[in-house]
Amino acid sequence: MPRAIWSGSISFGLVSIPVKLFNAVSRKTVHFNQIDTRNNARVRQKRVSEADGTEVPTEALAKGYQLTSGEYVIVSDDELAALDPKASRTVEIEEFVDLAEIDPVFYDSAYLVAPDAATLKPYALLQRAMEESGKVGIARFVMRTKQYLAAIRPVDGRLMLSTMVYADELNEPEEIGELEAVADIEVSDKELAMARQLIESLAGEFAPDHYRDTYRDQVLELIDRKASGATEVVSAPSEEPAAKVVDLMSALEASVEAAKRARTRHPSAGEDVAARREAKAQTKKAPRKSAPAKKTVPAKKAPAAKKAARARKTA
Repeated sequence: MPRAIWSGSISFGLVSIPVKLFNAVSRKTVHFNQIDTRNNARVRQKRVSEADGTEVPTEALAKGYQLTSGEYVIVSDDELAALDPKASRTVEIEEFVDLAEIDPVFYDSAYLVAPDAATLKPYALLQRAMEESGKVGIARFVMRTKQYLAAIRPVDGRLMLSTMVYADELNEPEEIGELEAVADIEVSDKELAMARQLIESLAGEFAPDHYRDTYRDQVLELIDRKASGATEVVSAPSEEPAAKVVDLMSALEASVEAAKRARTRHPSAGEDVAARREAKAQTKKAPRKSAPAKKTVPAKKAPAAKKAARARKTA
């Protein structure tokens, strides 16, 4: 069961709503330890000095910021603690904006916002008001001595908080020369129409549960087989040959035809999920049919009883 990682309150205007934050995402990655194959002992990392290679004790460690000159400025933990943002248990909503105004590149980690059992109504009121207005709350709050910018939005009857990166943390596209060259490329109307047709042929409803980390699944299967005693040689996948450069229009036309054939044989993930949802909804709507009354069938006489009856008739 998920545990709350932060508790406090959401504040907007003079309204304060006690809440708790729960991780909305649990990363699923296969973790390995380094092993000494000579004795199967785990290998531990050590902190060693570049000067003489000796291990550095914990009490001798300090934080250093390297200057362009190569020298270090040493900063103590007490000096950093003095600069920590003021501890606060409030998510202060500063303004409400349209969701479409926020570029997804700003989103970082997601958290489920749960209400306090004693104050459900203010939570429900804020959630429904935001949902009807189509607005997202932009807020600031402090968690674990770090100040965060966050977006609070209504999702399926609840509130979700997403921490955000700051504008100066984004890389400037203008600094990437390859992106500037794209603006000077000319495409014909026919090429554009064919590209749109290809996009349309691959369009569908997003179904998150249709996608899996197939690499992680394969790694876990490999571990299970080896743990059960199986021995096998794992070879690296062969490198696929480089695709031949073909005419763009020919490639688009071939892609459209291939997408149409694939759609005919296998519906898209979105269509498949939509069909399952529709079938489930129809099942719920359909009235339950009462079981037909069972017909009374006389019990068959046992073979011994039949023989006795025939004997009596003969007598």
